[in-house]
Amino acid sequence: MALQIQHLLGLEGVSREDINLILDTADNFYGVLQRDIKVVPTLRGKTIVNLFYENSTRTRISFELAEKRLSANPLNFAASTSSVNKGETLRDTIQNIEAMKIDMVVVRHSAAGVPYFLTKCTDAVIVNAGDGFHEHPTQALLDMMTIRQKFGKLEGLKVAIIGDIFHSRVARSNAWGMKTMGMDVVLCGPPTLLPQHAHTASLGVPVTDNLDEALDGADVVMLLRIQLERQSSAVFPSNREYRDRYGVDLDRLSKLKENVVIMHPGPINRGVELASNVADSKNAVILDQVTNGVAVRMAVLYLLGGGE
Repeated sequence: MALQIQHLLGLEGVSREDINLILDTADNFYGVLQRDIKVVPTLRGKTIVNLFYENSTRTRISFELAEKRLSANPLNFAASTSSVNKGETLRDTIQNIEAMKIDMVVVRHSAAGVPYFLTKCTDAVIVNAGDGFHEHPTQALLDMMTIRQKFGKLEGLKVAIIGDIFHSRVARSNAWGMKTMGMDVVLCGPPTLLPQHAHTASLGVPVTDNLDEALDGADVVMLLRIQLERQSSAVFPSNREYRDRYGVDLDRLSKLKENVVIMHPGPINRGVELASNVADSKNAVILDQVTNGVAVRMAVLYLLGGGE
């Protein structure tokens, strides 16, 4: 089978069939990662550029490791040490890189829409590793893979996503992807960190500032950090007040389903959105998400890169 999409720019509009194909392929690569020899020759000879204009730890290392596990040739680009500092435009950067005969580009950028823009500048396959407030599709895919591992299904499960929804590309990708997969998604946070009505309507899932309402009946609770780097002014009085009203601690955990799954895309602000003893509890699958990130990114690169 082949994907219906040529690039992975986001999960909005991606079919259930494509998502299932990526997740099923990721399951196969997860098995590869459990072996002593974790490298397969599926993308041998392919050159993949990691074009990162924003800081990253998990996503960047995960993509680079996925590329190496597939026997591809990864090339890492960092804007801070490139000709961007000399005034080179994004179009000139990508066209010069393409002139070196590359096959795929994994891009992270602070501006929404950059991955789509790159498809107009190059013939290389584009994979979105996070663009502004817009989307982070591989994060949502690894989240769904982790949930499916725990419950054996996705359809019919309730997921509460709590925190800085307004600035979160993770929340948007999960809302679109999980809704496509038949999941019941609710977004929750302080009123100042929730999307405006027009954005809420486009997501097609309920939004509330009432934490108890969001957590009621939840099978999965995903916490998001407050993205201070994307804010120009304070949006709530203090970390203590945020923790008391929207943080998940052992007391709140005890009121949820016994088998509730606690998730976080990282990095965690311990003691703010998530108490340490909850992050380290048996209900948390945060490190499983990191492990599954490599398998999901292997699957995406393999399927889009024409691997054998």
